[in-house]
This record gives sequence, structure tokens and C-alpha cells, in this order.
Amino acid sequence: MLTAFYINSGRDDLAPTKHLKGKYTMSYARPEYLVDTEWVAQNLNNPDVRIIESDEDPLLYATGHIEGAVQVDWFSTLQHPLRRDFLTKEKFEEVASNLGITNDTTVVFYGDKSNWFAAYALWLFQYYGHQNVKIMNGGRLKWEQEKRPFVKDVPAYPKTTYKAKEADKSIRAFRDDVFKQIEAKKPLVDVRSPKEYSGELTHMPNYPQEGATRGGHIPTAVSIPWAQAVNEADATFKSADELRALYEGKNIKPDGEVIAYCRIGERSSLTWFVLKYLLGYEKVKNYDGSWTEWGNLVDAPIEK
Repeated sequence: MLTAFYINSGRDDLAPTKHLKGKYTMSYARPEYLVDTEWVAQNLNNPDVRIIESDEDPLLYATGHIEGAVQVDWFSTLQHPLRRDFLTKEKFEEVASNLGITNDTTVVFYGDKSNWFAAYALWLFQYYGHQNVKIMNGGRLKWEQEKRPFVKDVPAYPKTTYKAKEADKSIRAFRDDVFKQIEAKKPLVDVRSPKEYSGELTHMPNYPQEGATRGGHIPTAVSIPWAQAVNEADATFKSADELRALYEGKNIKPDGEVIAYCRIGERSSLTWFVLKYLLGYEKVKNYDGSWTEWGNLVDAPIEK
């Protein structure tokens, strides 16, 4: 039996948020940021819910997606076309408006690769002040395993007039923040693979080189690969007890200031989500410059 309670959105017309069974339900610090596949299935036609698919492989959406879901391509949609940065506040407003999203819309993200790019998109929505966001636990893999349908029809929604807030820099780390973290001997979480952390590789295993000229990790960083937070079988998040043991076992404490990083900020977005919402860490940031910045930064300290 699924445990149900209402989304903390100030609206009575949304269906109850159904979270996971047993130990996976109320043990998370902020369970309202997570929904399961059944909740999504029950809200496919809810006008106050917008489902967004964001994948590492942007071609997946065209092969089939959840009914009513729109696509947000992490590269072509979310990135600034010229400089190494995200799209501007004004461009974000345009994107959200074109997707039919209002400031009150409940936005649910899902995708491939255990939702790592879905978490990246969610993090950016939060960066521009959209608080009513959620991840569909298990992403595409879980939906497919349950033999739920995919469709190829691309939906169109009436354009809205979305107003973003000023960027919330409390959830984003820049390189100066990282230098301060090192000087204060405060922890960073390196969520890359062990070979990237050790400097054996300067890119993800089985992926092409992406431009980092040096290998290794940032001083004070501990290695906790992002994938250790999810269940390999169905891409769902591990239980709160398992997650606490994983991070606190590496001395990443809830009352500390934590910065997570990877190569461009996508894998570390998922770790940021886990620490902030599943475990309730109050002071956690995502360093989206990550190794493609740090590994090319002149005079930046590196350890192996």
C-alpha cells in the first residue's frame, strides 16, 4: 500500500503525492520532492502538472516518452549559446513560457541514466526560483520496467508569461567558493568515477575527452561516486538509512557546508538533490564549473 499525502503547493486540486513504500517513504527529509511512477500516471492530464524529460541522450525523447511530457535538452536548451554558463534569466523565462509553465505549475522531471540530467534540469529551475519541483523516482528505466506506455506525439501547450526570480546563488558554487572551502578545510564531494578522482582519467570512463588538461581531484574532496546513491536494478534512490551511511561514513555531515562537483555539474546535481532533499543538508552547493574548469585553471591546487 502506498502512503499518500498532499503536495506542499498551497493547492487543493492536485492529486495526493504518493511516495515509496515502507522505509523509503517518510524517512527522507523532504519527501515532497520525490514522486513515484504511479503518481505520474495518475496526473498525466492534470493541467497544473508539467512533466519534463531531460536525458543525457537527447534522441531518446523522440523514440518515445511519457504522455504529455515535454523535452528539455540540457545542452541546447539550458546552456548559454556563447559563454560557459547557463541561459540567462530572461531566456529561462522564455523557455518556461513556451513550455506552458506558470509560476504555480508543479514540474516533474525524469530521464535516463538514473535521472542525473533530470536532476540537473531541476537544479537549474530551482536556481531561478521555481520551488514546486519534483523528480520521478527511477526515471525512464523504472517507467519502462513497469511496462508503462511511451508515446511519440509531441504535446503543445498554450504559452504563458513566466516570471523567474533572481538567481539563487546559495545553491551554486563558483571557483572562488571552492578556494574558500579548501582554505577552511571544509569538505567537497567528488562524485566522479574512482579513476577520474585518482587522475588516471581526465574524463568519464568510456566517454570522449572533454578538454581537461590535468587529472586528479580538488584538495579536501572525498570520493563518493554519484551512482552509489541509486539502486542499479531500477534507478530508484537508496533508502535514507543507506544514504546516511554512505555520506556520513565519509565524514560528510548534515550540519556542515558541502560542495559537490563532477565534470560539468550534471552528476553532482543528483548528489546535490540527494543531500539537500533526501537527507536534509541545509548548506550544500553544486559546483557546475567542476573539473572542466578546475582541471584547466592555472595555479589551481590538485591532488592525486
